[in-house]
Amino acid sequence: MHFKSVNRALVTIVKETTSDKMDSEIFFQKVNQYSNLSNEAKQEWAGLLKKREFQKGAYFITVGQIPKKVAFVAKGLFSQYFITDSGDTVIKYFFPEGRILGSIPATLTQTESLFAIEALEDSTVFEYDFREFKKLVLKYRDVAEFYINYLERHWVIEKEPLEVAMKNDTAAKQYSNFLKTYPDLVKRLKKHHIASYLGITPTQLSRIFGYSK
Repeated sequence: MHFKSVNRALVTIVKETTSDKMDSEIFFQKVNQYSNLSNEAKQEWAGLLKKREFQKGAYFITVGQIPKKVAFVAKGLFSQYFITDSGDTVIKYFFPEGRILGSIPATLTQTESLFAIEALEDSTVFEYDFREFKKLVLKYRDVAEFYINYLERHWVIEKEPLEVAMKNDTAAKQYSNFLKTYPDLVKRLKKHHIASYLGITPTQLSRIFGYSK
């Protein structure tokens, strides 16, 4: 697999502010689906959060960047992708509301990201420094429980079968799996986004499925 740097101009980020209690509550409601946080752990984690707003087309991570932060998507939608040597865009993942946004392997190893992460809509996230978060993982058992449960569900249980299916299933089967995985996203995505995710051209997508958006 070959990767090419994304040579597109960065779009200006609209705003960055310290998250207040009311803003961050939506984040902790999601966290509590994986682990019940103590008040002490919640307060420390809340102190790391920064609210950032991205315009459509802005990048959270660019290819070659060494990422230090991850973020919770409170509103909007992002895609994670790379561009091949032949110039094709390959989308590997979508991050809608309620998901943790980041290039996790590159963040863990502090190496250059092979992927870009771009806002497909005007989006709002709660960003936090991953190194500081890992300190909370070591300090609080409930934060560690969240970390383990989230990674297991979204980076093992969900991701592994998906990667096998993308290599072996037909385009029709992949599209069926896409609808099951992202049932609420079809109306929010352009045809070329879905085609890029499935590994086919927009024309092929239209011919096979009659997809017109």
